[in-house]
Amino acid sequence: MSDTSLKDYGADVFHGKAIRKHLPKVVADKLIATMREGKPLDPSIADAVAEGMMIWALENGATHFTHWFQPLTGGTAEKHDAFLEPTGLAQAVNKFSGKNLIGGETDASSFPSGGLRSTFEARGYTAWDPTSPAFIKRHGNGATLCIPTAFCAYTGAALDMKTPLLRSIQALSRATERLMKKFNRPKAHVSVTLGAEQEYFLIDKSFYLKRPDLLQTGRTVFGAAPAKHQQLDDHYFGAIRPRILNFMTEVEQRLWRLGIPAKTRHNEVAPAQFELAPMFEDMNLAVDHNMLVMEVLRQTADANNLVCLLHEKPFEGVNGSGKHCNWSLSYGDRNLLSPGDNPRDNAIFLTVLAAVIRAVNLHSDILRMSTAGAGNDHRLGANEAPPAIISIFLGDELSEVMREIETGKAGRKTGRTTMKIGVDTMPPLPRDTTDRNRTSPFAFTGNKFEFRAPGSSQNCAASCMVINTIVAESIDAICDKLDAAGGDFNTELQKLLQRLIKKHKRVLFSGDGYGKDWPEEAKKRGLPNLVDTSAAVEPYNNPVNRVLFSRYGVLSEGEMASRYEIATEAYESRVLIEGRVALDIARAMIRPVIADEFTRLATAIGQAKKDGLKVGITGLKALSLKLGAGLDDLHVKCERLEKALIKEVPREVLAEMEEVRRTVDRLERLVDDTKWPLPKYREMLFIY
Repeated sequence: MSDTSLKDYGADVFHGKAIRKHLPKVVADKLIATMREGKPLDPSIADAVAEGMMIWALENGATHFTHWFQPLTGGTAEKHDAFLEPTGLAQAVNKFSGKNLIGGETDASSFPSGGLRSTFEARGYTAWDPTSPAFIKRHGNGATLCIPTAFCAYTGAALDMKTPLLRSIQALSRATERLMKKFNRPKAHVSVTLGAEQEYFLIDKSFYLKRPDLLQTGRTVFGAAPAKHQQLDDHYFGAIRPRILNFMTEVEQRLWRLGIPAKTRHNEVAPAQFELAPMFEDMNLAVDHNMLVMEVLRQTADANNLVCLLHEKPFEGVNGSGKHCNWSLSYGDRNLLSPGDNPRDNAIFLTVLAAVIRAVNLHSDILRMSTAGAGNDHRLGANEAPPAIISIFLGDELSEVMREIETGKAGRKTGRTTMKIGVDTMPPLPRDTTDRNRTSPFAFTGNKFEFRAPGSSQNCAASCMVINTIVAESIDAICDKLDAAGGDFNTELQKLLQRLIKKHKRVLFSGDGYGKDWPEEAKKRGLPNLVDTSAAVEPYNNPVNRVLFSRYGVLSEGEMASRYEIATEAYESRVLIEGRVALDIARAMIRPVIADEFTRLATAIGQAKKDGLKVGITGLKALSLKLGAGLDDLHVKCERLEKALIKEVPREVLAEMEEVRRTVDRLERLVDDTKWPLPKYREMLFIY
C-alpha cells in the first residue's frame, strides 16, 4: 500500500483521530472505551457524540444519515434521513441529536419475522451499536452517514443478525473468563475474532443481461459445460488480467477508506472466480465489514461493466463460492488456540481445543443449520467445498496429541514419556500443527479454526453465533466438572480431558470428505448428514437446541421458531422462483429455437430429395432426429416441471428442473451457435 493509500485508510470511518478531533476529551475517552473494551455506554454522552459525528460527516460531504442494519433477509437495510431541519420560511439548519443516534423507528412490516409479530404490528426499532464505528457511504453525487445498529420488534424480539451475534459474543466472553480463573490468569479482555474469506465470480455485464436466470436467481439453471474449464488448474493463483486487476484495485481503495483490512486478492480455482481475504478483526466488526465487502464488490463491478456473482454455485460443474470463517478466541494478548511456546500454556490450549471438539460433536446439527440455504445446497460436497457432514480436522500432530491424552501413552515418534497436563516436563507444541484438508468443514489451521461450510452469499453472523454459543456451553461444562472434582487441579484436568476425548473423538476425521465411504462411516459414528436445506433447518425445532440458545440468552425459543419459519419460507420461495424461471426459459426461449431448427432441417431435407441430391441427407436426417427427439423430450419434461411447481414441493421441483436441464444442455450442443438464445459457459467464464 502506498503512503497515499495509507493516508486514506479509514478516512471514511468515525474512529480514533476523528473521534478525538470532534469530541470533548471526556466524551471521546468514554466512547473509545466502549468500542475497544466493551464497557457499557454512558447515555449522557449521546448528544455530544451525535453533534461531533454530524460535524465530521458534513465535512466529508454527507447530507443524510441512516441506521444501517442486517435484517433476516441475509442482506443489509437502510432508510436515509436528511440532517436538514427547517427553522422558518426558506431557512434550515443541520441537526442530529443523541436521540437520533441511539435509536430509530422503522416500518418492520415487510421484513421477515417468522411469526414474531403480525403484519399489522409494523413498529420496529433500530438501536445504535457503539462497538462498530459509524462510516460514510459514498455515491455518485453525495454521501450518507451510516450508523451500525441492531434491529428489533416492538416486543424486543431480535429481527436481525447482529443482536444474536452480540449476545453470543457476550456469552462466550463470560465462559472464557470463568475458565481462565481456573488457570489463575489475571482478568483480561476476551476477544472473539473472525477473518472472513470472500469468494466470488465476475462476468461481463453484457452476458448477464442476456441471462434471465442469472438476473432473477443468481445462478445459471441451464448451461453445457465447456470443453475446458478448471481441469488444468491454470486459473488458480494465475496472473490477474488487467481489467480484473483494475477492478480489484478500485475495490481495495474503497474498502481501505472504510477501514476494512483487505489483505489478499487472487484468482480462485474456477475460471472467472476470485477471492478477497481480510485481516482478522473483532468478530462483530468483521461481520459488518464482510457485509460491506459484498456491497462494494457488487457496486464496483457494476461501475466497470462487470457483474459480481455471489451465489454459491452460479455455474454447474466448476467450483462454487464459499465464505471461509476463520474463528479464534483470545484472552488479553494471548490467542487461546495458539499452542504457545510455554509448556504450561499447552494446558490452556488443550482445554480450549477439547471444548471445541466437544461442542462440534454435540452440536454439529446446528452448525450445519447455520449454513442452510438453497444456493449452498448446490455447492456443498464437491469442488473443494466441504460435505454436509460436519467433522473436525486436526492434522497429524494434534491427532497424535489427542491419542496420547486419551490413552495416557506417548507415541513412538514423539520421544515423550507420558503426556501430562500443566507440568514442565511437557514439551511445547509446534505452532504449525496441521497440513490443510480442503474437504474438511471445520479444520484447525495453526491458531484458529476455519469453518469452510458457509456460502459466499450468506451473512457469517449466523455461523459465528452458533460457534460462539456451543463453545461457551462446552467451556461451562468443563468448568462445572472441574468445580465438582475437588482434587489436584492438574490431575483432575488430565482425567477430564481424557474422558472428553474418548467421548467426543467420533467427530475427528482426517480423511477425504469426498470419499464414497465417508457418508457410511459417518453414519456408523452417528454423525448427522443433513444433505439439503429442508433437513438442515430442522434442528431449529429440536427442544434441546432451543433450551441451549435460550439458556445463554442468544435466541429465545420464539426467536428460534421464527428463524425456522423464515429459513423454510426463503428456501421454498427461492426454489420455486428458480423452477418458474427454468420453465419460462425452456418454453419461451429454448423451445422456439429448437422448433425453428427442426423445421429448417425438415425443409432442407425435403428440398434435397426434391432436387435429387444424395449427399448430406444422412447428416441432415441424423441431426433432425436428435432435435426432434429433444423437442419431444423437452415438452414432456416441461410438463412434469409445471406439475411439480403446482404442488410446490422443493425436492420435486429441483428434481424436475435437473431433468429439464439435461435435455436443454444436450440441445445446446446441437443448435447453430448464432441462434442459441443464451450466452454460453465458454463465453461467460472466459470473456471478461
